[in-house]
Amino acid sequence: MIKLVAVVLYLAVLLGIGVVASRRVKDVRDYFAAGKGLGYWAVAFSARATGESAWLLIGLTGMGAAVGAKAFWVVLGEVLGVATAWLVLCRRFKRLSDRYDSITVPDYLEDRFGDTRQILRIVSAAALVVFVTIYVSAQIDATGKAFESFLGWDYYVGIAVGFAVVIVYSVAGGFLAVAWSDVFQGALMFLGLVGLPVVALVVLGGPGAMSARLEAIDPGLLSLAGPDGWSVATALSVASLTLIGLGFLGSPQIFVRYIALRDEAEIPKGALVAIVFTVLADAGAVLIGMSGRALLTSPGEALASTALGESGEAVLPLAVEHLLPALLVGLFVAIVLSAIMSTVDSLLVLAGSALVRDFYQKVRRPDLPDDQLVSKSRLATFGLAIAALAIALGVAITTPDRTVFWFVIFGWSGISATFCPTMILSLYFRRMTARGAVAAMATGFVCVPLFKFLAPSLPVVGDTFATLGELPPAFLGSFVAGVAVSLLDPRRHDRAAAFARDLQDRVETP
Repeated sequence: MIKLVAVVLYLAVLLGIGVVASRRVKDVRDYFAAGKGLGYWAVAFSARATGESAWLLIGLTGMGAAVGAKAFWVVLGEVLGVATAWLVLCRRFKRLSDRYDSITVPDYLEDRFGDTRQILRIVSAAALVVFVTIYVSAQIDATGKAFESFLGWDYYVGIAVGFAVVIVYSVAGGFLAVAWSDVFQGALMFLGLVGLPVVALVVLGGPGAMSARLEAIDPGLLSLAGPDGWSVATALSVASLTLIGLGFLGSPQIFVRYIALRDEAEIPKGALVAIVFTVLADAGAVLIGMSGRALLTSPGEALASTALGESGEAVLPLAVEHLLPALLVGLFVAIVLSAIMSTVDSLLVLAGSALVRDFYQKVRRPDLPDDQLVSKSRLATFGLAIAALAIALGVAITTPDRTVFWFVIFGWSGISATFCPTMILSLYFRRMTARGAVAAMATGFVCVPLFKFLAPSLPVVGDTFATLGELPPAFLGSFVAGVAVSLLDPRRHDRAAAFARDLQDRVETP
């Protein structure tokens, strides 16, 4: 009962945020970009809470339990990605998006490349609807697992409760509700991920005692190569884990928060908050997994034969039950739900904007006034959420041995490979053209399922692609396609000249 009280209070706060924010939404600019008036604290926490979904609290903690110190490669990749996004890409993107008066990423891409045929909007909307729906379905699946693991609820009841709450506040309040709730949820995530490892280390007797117990279980848990040691396959898997950070270099769910910044003076302070959050929260997740393995398993005991399961994804709920009183266990349910819902709400609003503003209004109904978009956007957001729910239920029924980490990574990779190379090139490659951008986005879109499902079955090289994962080769293919097609495009000189003028006027001027 005490656990349930903590969860109910958390959900009530979210619903309250949705109600208050809905009263502040006056137009489409408020609904999709919070009126471009957010400060660095809200944007930094919102970006980190959105980027750190269920895979952080369930997937990465499980990875820490399964492979030990090797999971720190994910932390390195995330820190590099977040730092590069804020310190290298954010300022230039903010100034250009303000120049074009963009309120969505497709707005920016269309104006940056002078895409009068609106092909970029169509490709963007299609990619977001497909991969965001998959990504959100993974979060819904994690919601059911969280309620099941922490409270003993039926998996499907947990899905229904979590789904209902996130729908109410994200549909009602739009991006403003999302940003406000992300600050609240990000703070909960941060406290939980930093606090629990400290408690675990105290119980274990300090870092030295934890290391000794892990060494007795499996010395490989203390190696950056993991339990299997260094090999070509290990090097490829390390590269795959580190390159997860590529997804921060242009993903729309992250970059729309830069659009919402009040002004560029907020960027250095936001960068500091985001980097510190990433280092401490991600490292805390890995340490939770490692300390949980030390606490809950014995030397010579195979992980699959323990309560942690083969993937180790049960480590967080079991460690919390082992270490904390009931009220704080309830708080940790709220923390896990924070990681999930802070991503679900952001992605639903993002996909809704792509479907309604970037496709329906801009392509099909350019005569439609902005004041009619908010109600249609709420309807689209709700419809996409229902589609994601259907996918989550379908996967749960057909794939009982799935893991949260890799389910999430597929959706993350799809968004990243489709958008990130194009966004990077749009900011730094002057000769990039609309045709090059379309080629890059289409290549990334197609390559993700290709490298996920087809490439691993190829003879000779199949194992290499399976170990490397779908994001790195899809990202590279998208990048190469964008550069090659742009250089062959006869319009490259015109676009280079136009972009140079934009840079001179807005980006390179102090």
